[in-house]
Amino acid sequence: MDWYAKSPEVVLKNLKSSWDGLSEGEVQKRYSRHGKNVLKVSKSKSKFFLFFSQFHSFLIYILLAAVVISILLSHFIDAFVIFLIVILNGVIGFFQEYKAEEIIEKLKRSLKYKVLVLRDGAQKEIDSKMLVPGDIVFLSEGERVLADLRVIESTNLRVNESVLTGESFPVEKSVNVLSGNIPLADRKNMLYAGTTISKGKATAVVVETGVNTEFGKLAELVQKTVDEKMPLEKRLDEFSRNISIAIVGFVGFAFVVGILNGIDKVKMFLVSVSLAIGAIPEGLPAIIAITLAVAIKQMYKVNTLIRKLPAAETLGRATIICTDKTGTLTEEELTVDSIYSSGQKFSVDKTKKVNSSFKKLLEIGVLCNNARDEKDNILGDPTETALIRVAKKYGISKKKSTEDNPRVKEFPFDSTRKMMSIVREYGKIKTSYVKGAPSFILERCTKELVGTKFKPLSKKRKKEIEKSYKRMEALGLRVLGFGFRQIRRVDQKNAENHLIFVGFCGMIDPARPEVKKAIREAISAGIDVKVITGDAALTTKAIAERIGLKGEIIDGRELERIREDKWDHIVRTKTIFARITPEQKLKVVETLKKQKETVAVTGDGVNDILALKRADIGISMGVRGSDVARDSSDMVLLDDNFASIIKAVRQGRRVFDNIKKSLRFLLAANAGEVLVIVFAMILGLPLPFLPLAILWMNLVTDSLPALALAVEPAEPDVMERGPGDRSLFKGVWGWVLVAGTLSFISVILLFNYALSNYTLEVAQTMAISAAIFFELFFAFSCRSEKSLFKLKNNKWLIYAVVLSFALQMIAIYTSFGSVFGFVSLTGKQLGYSVLTGLSGVVVFESWKIGKEFFRR
Repeated sequence: MDWYAKSPEVVLKNLKSSWDGLSEGEVQKRYSRHGKNVLKVSKSKSKFFLFFSQFHSFLIYILLAAVVISILLSHFIDAFVIFLIVILNGVIGFFQEYKAEEIIEKLKRSLKYKVLVLRDGAQKEIDSKMLVPGDIVFLSEGERVLADLRVIESTNLRVNESVLTGESFPVEKSVNVLSGNIPLADRKNMLYAGTTISKGKATAVVVETGVNTEFGKLAELVQKTVDEKMPLEKRLDEFSRNISIAIVGFVGFAFVVGILNGIDKVKMFLVSVSLAIGAIPEGLPAIIAITLAVAIKQMYKVNTLIRKLPAAETLGRATIICTDKTGTLTEEELTVDSIYSSGQKFSVDKTKKVNSSFKKLLEIGVLCNNARDEKDNILGDPTETALIRVAKKYGISKKKSTEDNPRVKEFPFDSTRKMMSIVREYGKIKTSYVKGAPSFILERCTKELVGTKFKPLSKKRKKEIEKSYKRMEALGLRVLGFGFRQIRRVDQKNAENHLIFVGFCGMIDPARPEVKKAIREAISAGIDVKVITGDAALTTKAIAERIGLKGEIIDGRELERIREDKWDHIVRTKTIFARITPEQKLKVVETLKKQKETVAVTGDGVNDILALKRADIGISMGVRGSDVARDSSDMVLLDDNFASIIKAVRQGRRVFDNIKKSLRFLLAANAGEVLVIVFAMILGLPLPFLPLAILWMNLVTDSLPALALAVEPAEPDVMERGPGDRSLFKGVWGWVLVAGTLSFISVILLFNYALSNYTLEVAQTMAISAAIFFELFFAFSCRSEKSLFKLKNNKWLIYAVVLSFALQMIAIYTSFGSVFGFVSLTGKQLGYSVLTGLSGVVVFESWKIGKEFFRR
């Protein structure tokens, strides 16, 4: 129902309520009909469900199948190791998501709200959950609105609606009836759940509660929206399917070739199964989980809470960040930016010495002011607290000024006069101090204070002054006018006419100081930043210019008129989207995704949650964000600061790079194993690797070195290059092909040599050792596309390679190795195996050095 189009009396009549509120009996009836005034939230996931959801991926299914096959073949050690890796992956993912959910729950539990209502003609305080339609509610400065309300009485009422509309400045409210189809942001006689009273008082009647509020409708819609699968999850599932098909194809081919070469079917089956299990990169899920967990820990240090493991990597591949403005790019605190007096404009940041008219303006700012200065805490309307702060900067104390000039009478602000005045007394002299909308103040002024002199204010001079304040407004500043006069008779007409004009002050919600650098880093990292806000175009443009964000601007009304076929071009070319509705924000995000962009979206309010859900990564605010926004996001900014996103992007890119490094290593190693077996049989050679030896090789090489690569530090230029191709496998297959081919050629040559000079058992031990050493040394080349000589040491990789090397030595020179068919090697035989193993790292490092040389 359009409550804003009805008078207070009609609203009360339609709700079957009265100016005395509801009776307790009627409240109980309505409570049973409407239920609690709370949002219906999807049932939270149980710990059990959260744990088992970690195993929902194609690669995990393959590994579990490998466990079953290993058990059926009595390969219990291999089954145990693979199963252990699967469980480790699940535990890491569960622990991180559970910890994130706990932090979110703590944020929710810290918010408990009471509300003052009128029932049976008496005021009483109740839990906000017990509100019902028809309740009369009393609200005052600083209180949160807890249901949708129609204002029926108000005094100087202003409301912060940024959580709903994105508007950074408080909105003036009144009881006046509105007509026509009025957008939500312009319904000046309505108060909506989730917003906050920033100034004044109101008596209002509850019209909607719970899921029927504007907040609730959108929250319910969001809960029906399916979460977007992270790009990492999509690509890993796709990779798992493709690698499974490739492995089955290769292993099937190997089995057929083996049978044709006369190898026993049972033995060949065991070799094929071992080869299949060995070829699966079983360490990959655990490596990814550990890589992400390490990054998440680092991100938490920079005030970024990751709720879902894959989100850490997704942030690293982001190509566009769609950020809101208020509180993320800005301080969410009004500040006086500049002051106009005596015909001059002064920048508050740069002005130290002030003239008498400048000082007089600051005095009016604190004397015509209802905010309270309580030591380090200034309480009250954001506009008035800003005036007290700027006055303190220039040595003017609110406490002393008001004690020296006691209040006589206040004429509060209203929407008709667009001004307020307070009459104060100094000795026997009464002075009216006035502030308000610049045009309304100027209209009532007859003189101007210039320095210490009062000069007549001509029409010509008024036009000059008008141009000055309009120039300030064009810079995105909210402008207030100031005047005063001495009076004898205390009434509103005397207090607010024939004023002496003192000047204007321009206010703005300033940009966070660290954001400018963060924007610069984002741009140099190849990330486009778009501002999508419900705030005004001029204000948003002013902030964008201050933080170094250049680009074209468009507002929501203009966007409404854009034809469907023009959206793609508009979204691609515009940087600032102002006065945007939630539906428009969602459409911008969807259009960017159709353009194959990886999109991160920030948001704090109910107006953001659809876009948060649809984005590749939704980023909500931890300080001022709504519960619904946090529940809809993949990541929470604990300090609400855009700069923290860019710090987290660095960790995300580190994750992306390290997963690629681990993939290079695992796939190249496994490709070499498969090629050695297949080509040995094609060439009519005996099997170089026995079934259990294959599984041992994977246990030694696919675990520790791959994990060490997962914790590689970020490369120095990680934020100096663009996101490029966001495929995890871009550039990986070349390494796999070359390394796999090098491995199989060098191992086959060594095996053939050993067969000619030693026994089959020695040849097989040399071949498997060479393959293991090849993989261990090749891990160093996988660290970077730059030469090893230009990198700092990764101590964990050194430890991993040394330990894996030692394990192979133990297997060769103790009876333990006989389980895998190993025999002891002489120093010469071991030397040949080590030299063969070095071939990969030598070739790759030579290629890197050569490439860097020719680049010069």
